[in-house]
Amino acid sequence: MARSGGFNERPASAMSAASSNESEKDDMWSSMLSSVASSKRLPQKSILVLGGSADGQKEFVESLGVGGAGSGGGHRKTDKRPPIANAFALGYTYLDVLDSDHEDVLARLGVYLISEPTPSFIPLLRPLFTAATLPETLIVILLDWSKPWDWMREIKTWVRLVRGIFTSLDDDCRRTLDEVTHAWETRRSTHTDSGGGGVGEVTIPLGPGEFDEPIGLPLCVVCQNADKIEVLERERGWKEEEFDFVLQFLRTILLKHGASLIYTTPSAPSPIRPLIFSLLSIQSPQRQQVLKHNVIERDKVLVPPHWDSWGKIRVLREGFDVEGINSGWSVDISPHVEEPESEGGAVEVYEDVIKESKRGDTEGIALLNKNGGKVIEVPAVDTQEFLATQLEVLEARAAEEKAARGGKEDKNNQNHGSGERVIEHVGPVQFNVGGIQVDAENMLERLKEREASRASDREPSLASQGGGDGKSQNEVLSAFFNSLMKKKGTPAKGASPGS
Repeated sequence: MARSGGFNERPASAMSAASSNESEKDDMWSSMLSSVASSKRLPQKSILVLGGSADGQKEFVESLGVGGAGSGGGHRKTDKRPPIANAFALGYTYLDVLDSDHEDVLARLGVYLISEPTPSFIPLLRPLFTAATLPETLIVILLDWSKPWDWMREIKTWVRLVRGIFTSLDDDCRRTLDEVTHAWETRRSTHTDSGGGGVGEVTIPLGPGEFDEPIGLPLCVVCQNADKIEVLERERGWKEEEFDFVLQFLRTILLKHGASLIYTTPSAPSPIRPLIFSLLSIQSPQRQQVLKHNVIERDKVLVPPHWDSWGKIRVLREGFDVEGINSGWSVDISPHVEEPESEGGAVEVYEDVIKESKRGDTEGIALLNKNGGKVIEVPAVDTQEFLATQLEVLEARAAEEKAARGGKEDKNNQNHGSGERVIEHVGPVQFNVGGIQVDAENMLERLKEREASRASDREPSLASQGGGDGKSQNEVLSAFFNSLMKKKGTPAKGASPGS
C-alpha cells in the first residue's frame, strides 16, 4: 500500500502553482518575441512590370539595385543577387531596399514581370491583387525607343487588361482601389506660407484632363533605350517636330491616369530609382533626392506625378490638340469598344503621324518625313533586274570611256598640228646672249654640224689605229705585241752569236 504525503511527493496545489508560473513565463516570452518580430517586420512592396523584352525587364530591375545610379537598393554586399525568372509567362524576382551602409533592410520589393498581354495570363495576375497588397503596389509599363510607332497601342492594351482585372475583383478589393485612388489624387499638394511665419499644406485642385481615367493604382511609363533617338533622326529622318509630338501625346494620355513618365538610357545615370521609391512611398535611405522635371532634353525626359497640366503640354509646341487627344483616348480604353480599331480614337491619330516605315510603304515614309526630311528607305527590287540594270550602267560607262580616249587622241593630234602652225606664224625663237641676238634654231643646227664633224675626225684616227683594213682593235694589239717579240729575238749588227 503506497504511502501518501511522502518526502518526494508534491502537493497538488504546489504543482498547479508551478504550472501557472511556467505558462505565464511562456506567455511573456511569446509576447516579447511577437512584439520584436512586429517591429522588425519589413514593409512589403510590389511592382508589376508590364511589357518590354526579357533584357529590358532585367535592365529595369538592375536599375533599382546597386548597379543603378546612386545607392540604397539591391542586396547586402555579401549576398548574391537573386536571379530574374522572366523567360516564361509570369516572372518574379525580389529586391531589398538597404540603408546607406548596405547593412539593414528597410523594405522588400517583390517584382512581377510579364511581357505579353495575353488573356490566358489573367488568371496568373489576378491573385496578385488583394485588399492587403493593393495599397503597396505600383504598375510599370516598359516601352522601347526602337519601336515608338507601337507605343500607344501597347499602352492601350495594357491599360484595358489591368482595368479588366480590377473590375473582376471582389468588393473589398474594389473598395481598397477607391481608397488608393482618392489618396493618390489628394497627394497633389504644396507647402505655402500661412502669413504668420508658419508653413501650411494647401491642396491644389485637379486640372482639366487630370485623373479623368484613374486605373486605381499608381502608374509609371518607362521609355527605355533613349540612345536610339539619334538612330531615328539619322536613319528615318525624324526631326524635333516628331519627338515633340510623341512627348506631347504621351503626357496627355498619362495625365488622364495620373501617371509619371521617364526616358532611360542603358548604362547612364537616371532618377528612376528615387522616382520608383517615391511612387511606392518608400523613405529613401539617404537624403531625399528632389525629382526635378525635365521636358527639354529629349533623351532625359522626366515628368513626375502631379506636375503636368494641359498648359505645360501646349507650351512644348503650338498646334497640339490636347482636348481632342484627351477625348479620343477615353474612346480607345473604353471597355465597350471592340477591337481592333475604335473610330475617333487617339491611337489612330498617333499612328497616322508616327508610322513605321516599312519597305515599299511610300505613304508611311512621306508621313514620317512630312517636313522635308530625306527619305532613307527605298523599295527592294528583284536580284536579276538589279544585275541587268547594273550591266547597262557598266556598258554605258565603257562606251563613254572609249569615246573619251578617242577624243583625247584627236585632241593631241590637233595640238601637234596647231603647234607647228603657231611656229610658222610666230617665226624662229631668238634670245639675247651678251648683247647679241642669237637665233635658237640656227644655233642648234650649228651644234649638230660641229658634233658631226668631230665624229668624222675621230673615225680616220681609229681606222689608222686599227690598221686601216677594217681589222678589229684586238687584232691590232695582237700584231703590235708580235712585232715587239720579233724585235727582241733579232741580234744586233756587229755582235757575234756567243757574245
